[in-house]
Amino acid sequence: MTLTIEDLAAELAALRARVQELTDGAEISALINRYVTLLDTQDEHGYDETWPPTVFTDDAVLHFPIGTHRGIDGVARFHYEAKAKFDRTLHLSANHVISLDGDRGTVRFHVVATHVHHREAGAALFDIGGHYGGVVVRTPQGWRFQEWSFNLTWADGPGPDGTPVQ
Repeated sequence: MTLTIEDLAAELAALRARVQELTDGAEISALINRYVTLLDTQDEHGYDETWPPTVFTDDAVLHFPIGTHRGIDGVARFHYEAKAKFDRTLHLSANHVISLDGDRGTVRFHVVATHVHHREAGAALFDIGGHYGGVVVRTPQGWRFQEWSFNLTWADGPGPDGTPVQ
């Protein structure tokens, strides 16, 4: 079988598209890992408002059980105030599902998180499980979350205010 230049060009174009898809998936997976790690480390050396542009677009919209936030201004404070209710946290993610359409895509992954109450609260742990999901877009700085939400599936132990979460 003899391949024509057109056949080789088509094969090369398909290979380029597949490599781009794999590269984009790896970059988005790295974005997910960066975000999940930041959930636990963003303020370990004091309040830090510099991290949100590393994971969110300027026009990001966040939907969480604790509220909604629009725009990148204040995203660090939004996360800080939620996390400050606990002494420390540990978030684990799995089952990253990434669907791409050019410079946009959707993401969904599962998360299990342990929140350790401050010693004076008297309670030990608040554990949760659920999934994050949303829209990612390619920016000049790399892939970023544009629309982002956390959906709580289950909770165990006293929540941020010390009462069980329903």
